[in-house]
Amino acid sequence: MSLSSNLAAIRERIARAAARAGRNPDEITLVAVSKTFSAEHIREAYASGVRHFGENRVQEWEGKFSQVADLDATWHLIGHLQSNKARRAASLFHTIDSVDSISLAQKLDRAYAEFSPGHQGDIAPPSRLPVLIEVRLSPELNKSGVHLDDLPALAENILALPHLELRGLMTIPPFLNSPEDVRPFFRRLRELRESLRHDLAACHPESAVAAEGSLQSLNLDSDVSPATCHLSPFLPTLSMGMSHDFEVAIEEGATQVRVGNAIFGPRESG
Repeated sequence: MSLSSNLAAIRERIARAAARAGRNPDEITLVAVSKTFSAEHIREAYASGVRHFGENRVQEWEGKFSQVADLDATWHLIGHLQSNKARRAASLFHTIDSVDSISLAQKLDRAYAEFSPGHQGDIAPPSRLPVLIEVRLSPELNKSGVHLDDLPALAENILALPHLELRGLMTIPPFLNSPEDVRPFFRRLRELRESLRHDLAACHPESAVAAEGSLQSLNLDSDVSPATCHLSPFLPTLSMGMSHDFEVAIEEGATQVRVGNAIFGPRESG
């Protein structure tokens, strides 16, 4: 099947999954995972309507970026980011979707403050770099992501950084043959997001009232200083679900799904 046919099939699956969950499919962002694929593949996907692309490695993306820099797309870093590459990542991506430590967040904050990111061209860059926290929900030692116990502290520290904007959470669950077996991981990430929304709602009391119905239901802390709150209202992004399980992720609340093989076919390399 052609890339455009693959995309049509994926969009139909997204729509059906959203319908099952009583959701609007327009709420769900499709991120085409273009790691190991060429700039020509990216251009072909762009021509078929894709506007969000995910890359895993800074060095690989540097080699492709100049060939697609003219496209009006959003470039996501979705792979593990080493701290020593934070400066380059801040200049090459619109959003870092895999922040997993306070030290990395601090380095990204300092990097973003130093220059106008190159991908913005002549357009003034946003005052803050959007980021997601990657949460490790499975015990595999080779998985990146912040440990559950450290998630609240990382979120609080990002809120205090003037050049980062916390948009939500991301996870990469273990690969399991049955998507249904992955469902608990997606549900857990949604529950973690809701817990953070509750704990951090004092940053945006007006929005919290609108979403939750009453101040009393949130236990808001009136001592929280608005000057330290840079949280996007209610952490809107849940990035979860890939080619084999994104439909279950949508049913569990995903607002962003990362699909590679089902769009581009088998990986070319890497």
